Amino acid sequence: MTLYDPDAPTGSGFWHMVLLDVPASVTDLPAGAVTDDPSGLPPGAFCVRNDYGSKDFGGAAPPAGDPPHRYVFAVHALDVDSLGLDSDVSPAVAGFNVGFHTIARAVMVPVYGH
Repeated sequence: MTLYDPDAPTGSGFWHMVLLDVPASVTDLPAGAVTDDPSGLPPGAFCVRNDYGSKDFGGAAPPAGDPPHRYVFAVHALDVDSLGLDSDVSPAVAGFNVGFHTIARAVMVPVYGH
């Protein structure tokens, strides 16, 4: 599962969360499951470091005065149970491996600003 802001002013977007190795049997996550305490995640699941520098969910935070930002939530069905990665890989490496193994994907794009 990934959360990406393509409208961030960094020039290349901004990774808010990359959650890997969620078992296929998991159909939902409780609110607050993706924090700096991984005990709320399903067994085997983990986050890689986001662009905030932490291994958790970095919430939506467009700069005041910016036009509303799009937030791309994506859930990928993979052809493997595990990508064989660890939490120290970059979001780019994780994304490459996810893309290589994706057999289906669902995307939701809410918009937020203030």
